[in-house]
This record gives sequence, C-alpha cells and structure tokens, in this order.
Amino acid sequence: MLSKDDDKKLDENKEADGNNTDKTENIKELGIPNELATSKNDIQFISIIGEIEGHFVAPADKKTTKYEHIIPLLINAQQDSNIKGLFIILNTVGGDVEAGLALAEMINGINKPKVSLVLGGGHSIGVPLATCTDYSVIVESATMTIHPIRTTGLVIGVPQTFRYFQKMQKRIIDFILRTSNISEKSLMDLMYATDQLANDIGTILVGEEAVKYGLIDSVGNFSFALNKMKELINDKKSIY
Repeated sequence: MLSKDDDKKLDENKEADGNNTDKTENIKELGIPNELATSKNDIQFISIIGEIEGHFVAPADKKTTKYEHIIPLLINAQQDSNIKGLFIILNTVGGDVEAGLALAEMINGINKPKVSLVLGGGHSIGVPLATCTDYSVIVESATMTIHPIRTTGLVIGVPQTFRYFQKMQKRIIDFILRTSNISEKSLMDLMYATDQLANDIGTILVGEEAVKYGLIDSVGNFSFALNKMKELINDKKSIY
C-alpha cells in the first residue's frame, strides 16, 4: 500500500508529465512554449515562421504558421489586462495573401504597444506583417522581398481574375502605405523592378535597405527590439 507521501509524489509526477506534454504540443503547433503563449509574461511573444497557411492546407513537408492558431493568441493579447505589449517575430516566405493580411489587420488593431522583428526574412505577405506594428525592426542580415501577388495553376475567366488580383494588390499596397513610411512611388518601383529577380519582377531588400526606403523603422537585434518594446510600454504607462 502506498503512503500519502507516495501518492503525493505520483500526483506531482503525473502533473509534471501533463505539463510537459502540453508544452510539447504547444511548441509543435505554434512554435512557442506555453510560458510565452499565455499571460504569465507581460509581453505576448508570437512567432510567424515559414509559409503562412490560410484556407488550404499546405503539404506536410512545409514549415507553416496556421493563421487560425495565431488569431486566438491575438485575441488573448487584447483581452488580457496582464499583457502590456505584443512582440511579433517574423521569418516567413509569405503564403496565403488573405490570411496574412487578416493577421496584419488584427495585429494593427490591437491597442497595446506592438513591435515586430524580421529575422531571416519577411517576404511577400510578410511585408505587411512586418509593418503592421507600432515599431518595426530588421536584423542586418534579414531580407524582404517585395513583388506583385501571383497565383499558380489553372485560371478561369482571365479578365475577371485579373480585376480581382488588382483589387487584392491595392489592398496590400494601401495597408503598407498606411503602416510604414515608404512612399507610394518607391513601393511601386520596388514592386515592379525587373533587374533583381531572375524569373519574376520585384525587389529584395537587405537589412538597412528596408530602413532606407522607409519600409522598416530601424536595424537592430533582438535585444534592441525588446528594449524598444519595453520603452513603448513605459511610455503608455506614463500617459495614464
């Protein structure tokens, strides 16, 4: 027969195993441990990695961020009074345009201090995700690809599809212009440049270049971006 102390140890071990399982599942699904996905910290950290998966499931061999996983975290960041700021970490190749733009609008609509950090890359629809915060940072080695939207596969009703793409492109352009300091002329020139991408049109910006064009606010590392986050939180506290 087990003593009370033995029973207590068994219960503690079960609880620890359960916590480890939850943490593993959370990392598997969201790329972040529970401690960063909940309000135990006053800053909500969210990573957007790989391809942004939207209405269609991406192949199993692709690293993806599912937008339906990120939206609840953003809702929690807005609703939880313990969370004082939102820190977005980006290393994305782009992906579903509407899902990416939906996330960007959602982040932009949160009324708490927000900082984004581009690590590795913030390509395609990752551009509005980088600009949607109050302050954006890019590391020196990171790149951002600006290009018009495109599709693959069979297109039916070409004139109608083209007009739809035009409207979608305008939505993206308008969003970038209202959430960054880049001029419309510079953005259009970068988007339709023909001298950088061998099989496509567009432009790749590296680190400081993104800042020079006004797309990103500053070049810096993780510590710099985190300090900026804390600075914005303190500034908001001083207002009240």
